[in-house]
Amino acid sequence: QVQLQESGPGLVAPSQTLSLTCTVSGGSITSSYGYWTWIRQPPGKGLEWMGYIAYTGSWHYSPSLRSRISISRDTAKNQFHLQLTSVTPEDAGVYYCARFPKPVTSVQTLGEYGYWGQGTQVTVSS
Repeated sequence: QVQLQESGPGLVAPSQTLSLTCTVSGGSITSSYGYWTWIRQPPGKGLEWMGYIAYTGSWHYSPSLRSRISISRDTAKNQFHLQLTSVTPEDAGVYYCARFPKPVTSVQTLGEYGYWGQGTQVTVSS
């Protein structure tokens, strides 16, 4: 069974870059039909799909974040990474990484479509 674990700083200053890592076990991030995805949930709001990097290495980002987001991977460590630049307090929330078997670009319910990490809280504050 695939397991995912998010890690990274829980506190980021405004205008800085948020960097998170998702470490995957129980499956390779290069295995066919894996779409390694980042999702977030701001306080009091619904889930927001941010983007994915596919098993092929290609990526797809949310149009609303495209100018600030980057998703990369380290196949040797079986990890994928999120970078979000120029953060503001609106970027605070719980960040999840997930593995979907298809290129999902919208999520409504925690845990749907595939495997999820437990989430990590990110606060944006000076």
